Amino acid sequence: MRLLSWNVNGLRAVAEKDGWEDFINASSDIFCLQETKARSEQLSENVREIPGYESYFSSSKVKKGYSGVALYTKIKPEYVEYGIGIEKFDIEGRIISAFFKDFVVLGVYFPNGGMGPDRLAYKLDFYDAFLEYIEKLRSSGTPIIFCGDINTAHEEMDLARPKENEKNTGFLPEERAWLDEVIAHGYLDTFRHINPEKRDAYSYWDMKTRARDRNVGWRIDYFFISSELEGRLKKAFILPNIFGSDHCPIGIELL
Repeated sequence: MRLLSWNVNGLRAVAEKDGWEDFINASSDIFCLQETKARSEQLSENVREIPGYESYFSSSKVKKGYSGVALYTKIKPEYVEYGIGIEKFDIEGRIISAFFKDFVVLGVYFPNGGMGPDRLAYKLDFYDAFLEYIEKLRSSGTPIIFCGDINTAHEEMDLARPKENEKNTGFLPEERAWLDEVIAHGYLDTFRHINPEKRDAYSYWDMKTRARDRNVGWRIDYFFISSELEGRLKKAFILPNIFGSDHCPIGIELL
């Protein structure tokens, strides 16, 4: 089983670029998109309904052209949920959860901590609420897969300029500490689990400075799985040669 995740930075725009076709043709069973920036009714039919896939969308209720997630799957879920039951987070359209027989897949667009201290506090609150939510699911016997743009690089090897970014959101100690906590709770960073020493592997590059040309990037997009699924993890990878966004797709393969 192959799962992919991609922050598309605008689904309507990326669907018109070459990278979209490459992504769709990658033969994934499930793929999750973040930062779609569109309501489902704003999408063209060939994006809203892809042959062979069930499709699900959640968009921001507070701002147009902002946030949003989508999930496409060849395997019909038993049911799908939107959000985590906390209004201040759910109104931004950041989470889709697809419940399958053997696990739940959560496609998540985590908040950016920029734009001032209030927004950083919102991000950290979201982090805590999300972990509490998946831990509750897991305690009921449901193995967890969650993926998406977490908006934080975990370790120094996960960004090209760690020293220069020590005081910038996306690499603050309190943001990174949450990823430590996730791992301490028994979730695996799949890419780092499979590639423990791999450097210069990033999923986001600043477009204004053409950072992708120089591979001055950040690994801020992740697939996490709960430890119950470790034996099924076959591959974890980044697809830096697929363009169309300031992020590239990431993926895993499960037995």
